[in-house]
Amino acid sequence: MAENKNKHVIIYTDGACSGNPGPGGFGIILQYGEHRKEISKGFPETTNNRMELLGVITALEALKTPCTVDLYSDSKYVIDAIQKGWAVKWRSKNWMRTPKEPAKNPDLWERLLNLLEVHDVTFHWVKGHAQNENNNRCDELAVNAWKQFK
Repeated sequence: MAENKNKHVIIYTDGACSGNPGPGGFGIILQYGEHRKEISKGFPETTNNRMELLGVITALEALKTPCTVDLYSDSKYVIDAIQKGWAVKWRSKNWMRTPKEPAKNPDLWERLLNLLEVHDVTFHWVKGHAQNENNNRCDELAVNAWKQFK
């Protein structure tokens, strides 16, 4: 078996919205060894789920080379859609959840699925607004990002 020589990166992401839809933002922490980077961005009109997805996408797009990633999120929407294979299934059905119901956010799911072909990502769910310092920091970054549009 070939040894994996990819960099191991730890990512925390969170999305937030004031109203749904409403002003929203995401917060990201990227950690590689001793290096740590925080990223956030706000939008005037969006949804919480779009912010959760865009946080994950933006974090993975920030990686310059293929990496092994442990990604932590409090979004069951994102985690379940990937771990349970829902997003892959939606794509295989031309972005339909059921014969009459389209999947939401297909533009973002497509971007995420493409990134998962580049990076070896393991998703971890963390309880939001709990004792996870990095998740709480991402929430703070996300909230501060949308507040500029309030």
